[in-house]
Amino acid sequence: MYNAEDFILRTMESVLSQTYNNIEFLVVDDGSSDKSVQLLNSIKKNHSRGGDIRLISLPDNHGPSYARNLIIEKAQGEYLYFMDSDDIIRKDTISLMMQYVRLDNADIVFGSMEKIGLSGEKILIQYPELHFRKGDEVPLYSYRKYAGIQASACNFLARISIIRENELRFFPSNYWEDFAFVLDLVTYYNRAVLLPYITYTYLCRINSLSNFQNRNYINKAEIFRNISVVNYMKSNGLRLRYKPYYPQRCYVNVMTAFYLICSILKHRKNIEPEITNKEMKEALSHPASFKEIISFKQCRSKNLLLYMIGKMPPFLCVSIIWVIGKVKKLI
Repeated sequence: MYNAEDFILRTMESVLSQTYNNIEFLVVDDGSSDKSVQLLNSIKKNHSRGGDIRLISLPDNHGPSYARNLIIEKAQGEYLYFMDSDDIIRKDTISLMMQYVRLDNADIVFGSMEKIGLSGEKILIQYPELHFRKGDEVPLYSYRKYAGIQASACNFLARISIIRENELRFFPSNYWEDFAFVLDLVTYYNRAVLLPYITYTYLCRINSLSNFQNRNYINKAEIFRNISVVNYMKSNGLRLRYKPYYPQRCYVNVMTAFYLICSILKHRKNIEPEITNKEMKEALSHPASFKEIISFKQCRSKNLLLYMIGKMPPFLCVSIIWVIGKVKKLI
């Protein structure tokens, strides 16, 4: 929670209305300077479930990664569910997910979600109902296409011991840290369920960290923080080199860089100082070697194309990305 006074009452109302009874509501205040803490303390004092709210207040703002990592360390329950302080969930979200935990002995359950855009348009992100029970089924499904699993830290219920045992934490960034987390998360869970039910409502805001593209001025440093997350995803994926889904993971990593470069090109006039073609080319670097890509049994041609584009001279590399981005209506 950070400066959420305009949203926290609505969010906590949806949270405290959960039909599942045994919940610890752990809230980290990330150095808010508005009335968020006062409002939350009022809820703690007056709501019938106020005693289940545990507030951790930080004197300074550290960003969402720090707050979420603190939650991983301090949470007392067996399962963990993240949500943002300006979103809402349906009243049976936790009850529904726990039902599937018990039915399938699942370690993680993903719900479907809806996004409410800045102009009020509604976008549904809906899974089919799927049950995974062994081996590499979860990452194979997640990496089968770009964004096979929603790259959000919210709207999944996960056995927290698996996160802790594998020392899985959020990358220290305010940008795309949830994408990097989920990309790794799916590699550690064997028993999982995807639900078609809309359990989460994500509300876009003009000043949200994830909406820098709606601003007239973008600091180059923000873009480079995004690039640092992509580079982390590439390097962290090397541990999966001998997994059957490694080619798909490589493709997702480099396509993330491709989409980022398209976004840079789309808003290039608003970015200061200017990002050079050389810097954008470097962001597209492929984590696998040419020899490795040739040996891929899956996603070989897609990875090879991205690899070759990344090896071209900077101007030609960026020009090809611009042309593809225009054709795909990304720019």
